[in-house]
Order: sequence, then structure tokens, then C-alpha cells
Amino acid sequence: MTEIPEHLLKRAQAARERAAAASGEPSTQGGADSAGATDAGAAAADPRISQDLLDRSKAARPGGVAVADRQTAVVRPDPQSAGPLGTGPGGHTQRLLTVVKSGSIQDVKAIPVDKVHTWPHLLAIEFVASLACTAFLFVFSWFVNAPLLQAANFNQTPNPSKAPWYFLGLQELLTMFHPMIAGVTIPGVGIIGLMLAPFVDKNPSIKPEDRKFITGMFTVFLMFWAILVIIGSFFRGPGFNFTFPWRDGIFFDL
Repeated sequence: MTEIPEHLLKRAQAARERAAAASGEPSTQGGADSAGATDAGAAAADPRISQDLLDRSKAARPGGVAVADRQTAVVRPDPQSAGPLGTGPGGHTQRLLTVVKSGSIQDVKAIPVDKVHTWPHLLAIEFVASLACTAFLFVFSWFVNAPLLQAANFNQTPNPSKAPWYFLGLQELLTMFHPMIAGVTIPGVGIIGLMLAPFVDKNPSIKPEDRKFITGMFTVFLMFWAILVIIGSFFRGPGFNFTFPWRDGIFFDL
């Protein structure tokens, strides 16, 4: 049971004296420890309580048991008491002593949720975007013809012989390193590094200024591959030898 504040005990004593004066009985200090919570409740509410409630409090006092909790404090009569009981609705004698506002003991904070379900929010947008891209390519191919070269002659190899632009970076690496290093080791290290990047940088923020590590890592990877593609496309001539495009021309077909 929680401890009764001193000012409530004093108000309870004053209420007992007023009740004893109203009924003509002498005021007694005995039983203050056992019924202190009951009398404190009668005075804690307000001095202007009705005489009926004071009479019911005095009737329940001899065997009353004070019960207090965080939210409300009530007085429950002792079933073993032989004294008269003032009954309320349903035969109960509980009454409210005080109410503690929930805001003073509870700290409720709403956590914002910035996540949505993949379906239909994300997939619907991606489906509409794919339809728009398909329609654009269909209209573009209707008006613009794709340039095609003549049929390939397996007896004549073109010089220089270049891979498509997305493989030119790998072809450029083959001119610098052993095929095992250029074709397996370097691409493998790059792919493994990109796979491990989310586990190294676990910052959930989507702002670029908060993801400096992963942004720098991807920038290095992108620039490394872009430079190799540019060199292979514009700076390689016959025999895949290094040339200057402003002097010897461009040996690259889109």
C-alpha cells in the first residue's frame, strides 16, 4: 500500500472531528493507523462532502481496509467486520479518493512509420513505368531505323575488332593484365565488394550526406569502369593499339 501524505492525514483527522461533533460522539485518535486511508479519502476529496457520505464512512470505519493503487484509491469493507455497512449500488462501499492524470505517469509517443507494402504501392508504379518505356520504344522504333552492318564474313576479321561497349572495359583490362587477373580476379573482387557493401554500411538513412562510405565506394567503381570503356571506345585503333582520336580518328561504331 502506498504511503499516505501528511497533509491528507491532517485533513482526515479534521474530518473525524467534524463527524464526531455532528453525531455527538467524542473524537478518538485510536485506530488512525488502520483507518487512516479511509478517513483521508473523506477529506481528500473536498470538505464540502455530503453528510450521507460521512455517515457511510463512519459506518465502514471499524472494519474498513484501505486499498490504494496508481490510478484510484478505494475503501473496501472487511467481510469479517460486524459493524453496520452503508451500501451503494450493488452493495459496494467503494468510493473514489483521487484520480491521477495519465499524462503525469505515462509517456506515450507515436512512432512515425515510413514504410509501405510492396504491393500495390511499389509494383503498381513499376508496372506503369514499364508500360511507358515499352510504348516509348515502340514509337521510337517506328520512326527511327536501327543501323545494321552487312552480313558478317568469317574469312575477314574487322580491324580493330571491338566488343560491345558494355564489354569494352573488360577488353581493355585484357590489354593490361593476365587473362586470369583481368577476367576473373578484378571483376570478382568488384562484385564481392558490392555484395558486402550493405553489410559494412548499415546506415538506414537514404540521404547522400549520411551515406558517404557507400557513395564513395560506388563512385570509385563506376568511374573505374567508365574510364576503361571510354579508353577502349575512343582511344583504341587498328590492332587495338592506343591512338589519339583527334589525330587518327575514331574507330568505334555505335
